[in-house]
Amino acid sequence: MRVRCVGGIVLDGDGRLLLIRRGRPPGEGLWSLPGGRVEPGESDAQALRRELLEETGLKVAVGALAGTVDRPGPGGVVYEIYDYLAVMVKGTPRPGDDAAEVGWFAPETLAALPLTSGLIDALNLWRVLPPAR
Repeated sequence: MRVRCVGGIVLDGDGRLLLIRRGRPPGEGLWSLPGGRVEPGESDAQALRRELLEETGLKVAVGALAGTVDRPGPGGVVYEIYDYLAVMVKGTPRPGDDAAEVGWFAPETLAALPLTSGLIDALNLWRVLPPAR
């Protein structure tokens, strides 16, 4: 079974990436882009705005599709993840829903974090991170 999901690539004014540390499976304890499942009747943009508000407390404007990845899930599920660029419109980051923590990270610090599988490779492939300082 395939499950459509969305993720948000949000950068702040200093070029830092917004990440959440997952509080539940899959990927519990790992840092990842905020996002989640697209519910029936939702567009990707609606789902992304909802998920970012639930997980980070931020209201965002959804931009262009950056790229897609497929990730295996439990019981043979495949998560089809559509990652979009997004811009913070309002709010202060705070963990919510299934996020244990939320934070901004400079691109050069990402390699030292316990990240979800393939995240850095995808971000580099899509050329969405600013150059390391």
